[in-house]
Amino acid sequence: MSRQRRSFSAKFKSDLVIELLKGEKVLNISATENNIQPNLLRNWKKEFLNNASVVFDDKPEENFKGKLAEEQKELKTKRSCFER
Repeated sequence: MSRQRRSFSAKFKSDLVIELLKGEKVLNISATENNIQPNLLRNWKKEFLNNASVVFDDKPEENFKGKLAEEQKELKTKRSCFER
Protein backbone atom coordinates (compact mmCIF):
# COMPACT_ATOMS: atom_id res chain seq x y z
CA MET A 1 0.00 0.00 0.00
CA SER A 2 1.35 3.37 -0.94
CA ARG A 3 0.84 6.42 1.14
CA GLN A 4 -1.26 9.16 -0.39
CA ARG A 5 0.53 12.46 -0.89
CA ARG A 6 -0.77 15.26 1.30
CA SER A 7 -1.47 18.71 -0.06
CA PHE A 8 -1.45 21.93 1.90
CA SER A 9 -3.30 25.16 1.19
CA ALA A 10 -1.44 28.34 0.35
CA LYS A 11 -2.93 29.91 3.49
CA PHE A 12 -1.55 27.14 5.70
CA LYS A 13 1.91 27.43 4.13
CA SER A 14 2.03 31.21 4.36
CA ASP A 15 0.83 31.21 7.98
CA LEU A 16 3.62 28.84 9.00
CA VAL A 17 6.26 30.80 7.09
CA ILE A 18 5.11 34.10 8.58
CA GLU A 19 5.36 32.58 12.07
CA LEU A 20 8.95 31.64 11.29
CA LEU A 21 9.82 35.06 9.90
CA LYS A 22 8.32 36.83 12.91
CA GLY A 23 10.37 34.59 15.18
CA GLU A 24 7.28 33.29 16.95
CA LYS A 25 8.40 29.69 16.57
CA VAL A 26 11.53 27.76 15.74
CA LEU A 27 11.46 25.85 12.45
CA ASN A 28 11.86 22.38 13.96
CA ILE A 29 9.19 22.97 16.59
CA SER A 30 6.73 24.36 14.07
CA ALA A 31 7.36 21.41 11.74
CA THR A 32 6.85 18.89 14.55
CA GLU A 33 3.66 20.56 15.77
CA ASN A 34 2.20 20.49 12.26
CA ASN A 35 3.41 16.96 11.46
CA ILE A 36 5.55 17.97 8.48
CA GLN A 37 9.23 17.56 7.67
CA PRO A 38 11.52 20.49 8.56
CA ASN A 39 12.95 20.45 5.01
CA LEU A 40 9.48 20.97 3.59
CA LEU A 41 8.97 24.01 5.79
CA ARG A 42 12.44 25.28 4.82
CA ASN A 43 11.51 24.96 1.15
CA TRP A 44 8.25 26.84 1.70
CA LYS A 45 10.15 29.64 3.43
CA LYS A 46 12.67 29.84 0.60
CA GLU A 47 9.92 29.90 -2.02
CA PHE A 48 8.02 32.55 -0.05
CA LEU A 49 11.06 34.82 0.17
CA ASN A 50 11.99 34.30 -3.49
CA ASN A 51 8.50 35.30 -4.61
CA ALA A 52 7.87 38.12 -2.11
CA SER A 53 8.67 40.81 -4.68
CA VAL A 54 5.65 39.73 -6.76
CA VAL A 55 3.38 41.45 -4.24
CA PHE A 56 4.79 44.85 -5.19
CA ASP A 57 5.16 44.13 -8.87
CA ASP A 58 3.45 46.44 -11.38
CA LYS A 59 3.30 43.81 -14.12
CA PRO A 60 3.08 40.46 -12.36
CA GLU A 61 1.96 38.46 -15.40
CA GLU A 62 4.94 39.51 -17.54
CA ASN A 63 7.41 38.73 -14.77
CA PHE A 64 5.69 35.44 -14.01
CA LYS A 65 6.02 34.40 -17.64
CA GLY A 66 9.70 35.40 -17.57
CA LYS A 67 10.34 33.41 -14.41
CA LEU A 68 8.49 30.44 -15.83
CA ALA A 69 10.57 30.56 -19.01
CA GLU A 70 13.77 30.72 -16.94
CA GLU A 71 12.72 27.74 -14.84
CA GLN A 72 11.82 25.71 -17.92
CA LYS A 73 15.19 26.51 -19.47
CA GLU A 74 16.92 25.46 -16.26
CA LEU A 75 14.99 22.18 -16.15
CA LYS A 76 15.90 21.41 -19.76
CA THR A 77 19.55 22.03 -18.93
CA LYS A 78 19.38 19.71 -15.93
CA ARG A 79 17.62 17.01 -17.96
CA SER A 80 20.25 17.15 -20.68
CA CYS A 81 22.94 16.63 -18.03
CA PHE A 82 21.21 13.48 -16.78
CA GLU A 83 20.65 12.10 -20.28
CA ARG A 84 24.34 12.02 -21.05
